[in-house]
Amino acid sequence: MALSQQIRSQLSGLVLAGGNATRMGGMDKGLLMLAGKPLVSRIVQALRTQVADLFINANRNLEQYRALGYPIISDLIEGYQGPLAGMASGLRIAKTPYLLTAPCDSPFVPADLAARLHAGLIDEKAEIAVAENQGRLEPVFALIDCGLLPSLLKYLDSGERKIDRWYARHRMVAVNFSDNPRAFINLNTPEDLAVVEQQMKNSDAMRQAG
Repeated sequence: MALSQQIRSQLSGLVLAGGNATRMGGMDKGLLMLAGKPLVSRIVQALRTQVADLFINANRNLEQYRALGYPIISDLIEGYQGPLAGMASGLRIAKTPYLLTAPCDSPFVPADLAARLHAGLIDEKAEIAVAENQGRLEPVFALIDCGLLPSLLKYLDSGERKIDRWYARHRMVAVNFSDNPRAFINLNTPEDLAVVEQQMKNSDAMRQAG
């Protein structure tokens, strides 16, 4: 699905790299190397052609993230409060009508993420479009109406952090990406990272042999 320049101009992108990565031993997942490149670089590369502006949400190692050449924004709420805190920061800084989000630990972000989420949002007159993979929501792959910032801030101020509960307060559409399950591979542990690294090496070897 093609993304027109007119639609792209309405979208800001946000890479969510602000977590504390407890299952990764506390390492900063966005800066972990996969096949010679930091994970965050792979997400930036996928998103930058789909949006007008791109930001990275990070809460540590800020200078290393700044070296990528994109604005860095930290959570509005301290203490690693989950993806909604990063989304709130993105909604606040975005100058476009919509914010496209993706996590730093899913290295195969689809090239048509923005186009499909935007089409679903417009078709259903929704405020939030969320990727769905084989019947399961992938809530951090989302397109959010930036006009929802006051609602999100109020929700966070109340002490709530559950992303699905906030989504449920608004007109949300699930957009089916079951044709591309690889897009939602999530690298939560060192073992996950090692498995995907090996798969990529095997794939490269097969291409060279062919």
